[in-house]
Amino acid sequence: MKLFKVTTLLSSIFLITQSASAGFEWVDTEGKFTDLKFDGKNVIRYMYEAMAPEDRERTYKPFHHVYDKDGKDFITKGAGGRYTHHRGIYYGFAKCGVQDSSGKSTTVDTWHCKRAYEQHVETLAQEAGDDKAWHKVKIEWRLDDGTPFANEYRTLAYTIADDGALVVDFMSSLESLQDEISIDGDPQHAGFQFRASNEVNEKTKKQTYYIRPGDGKDEPGKTKNWGGDKNMTNLLWKGQCVVVGGNRYTTVYLDHPDNPKPSFYSERDYGRFGSYFKTKVKKGKENSLNVKYRLNIKAGERTAEECAALSKEFLK
Repeated sequence: MKLFKVTTLLSSIFLITQSASAGFEWVDTEGKFTDLKFDGKNVIRYMYEAMAPEDRERTYKPFHHVYDKDGKDFITKGAGGRYTHHRGIYYGFAKCGVQDSSGKSTTVDTWHCKRAYEQHVETLAQEAGDDKAWHKVKIEWRLDDGTPFANEYRTLAYTIADDGALVVDFMSSLESLQDEISIDGDPQHAGFQFRASNEVNEKTKKQTYYIRPGDGKDEPGKTKNWGGDKNMTNLLWKGQCVVVGGNRYTTVYLDHPDNPKPSFYSERDYGRFGSYFKTKVKKGKENSLNVKYRLNIKAGERTAEECAALSKEFLK
């Protein structure tokens, strides 16, 4: 009888432990980053440390890292390496037309963070459930003197697909704090982009390949970019396959027709790809620049047919 009670008690403890680690969970390291776990394993890290002038390069923009399939190392790039301003899942524009603190028109850069930077202000909402998690953060786009010229409300939602892929829905609402700001750049230095680990640049870029609508799977090391290739515009989707830690990972970038158009696409063998557009944003929340994208990130490879199916699902 005593053995039965002990066994029952141990089973209950085991079930409680299992339940506590099941589903999504946010774990914050105050003032530095927040990890998102699924079934106890790391999947995402939001890097939000405040911009420190003495450590500007490392802290001048918030971004999201993606963990590998084991939840131990990142498959995305942080500060340093080739092009230090490339950071995981990130958003910014190399040419922002604004007024400085004296009212003079000038151009600043929230991509390389020259004469301006992006600053996490607060997490406005955050939830984690059995099958979905999301958070909404406020990010100020600031001149170097600290004056904000835009408020960005950035929401990311996360699910795990039936095939184990991490699905990241990225939504941004950018509100101008000035009468009008212009948003511009070029396909390599603006917009919503994904950058794989610097390991790709250092060791495996010859194994990188892209999958495109119409083209399908390209040869390893081959890239296409707007400008040289006029077909790289207004795409609904594009896939990137890289090798990190000895494993292949495929990221499918899904664009939405409601995003500003035309959009221009860029890709690199070292693991950066995405798109940009140009527009103007007038003052006031009612005039905010709203965009929505999805990333589907899976350990392994995908076919063009799978990528197209993911786009159809997103557009629903």
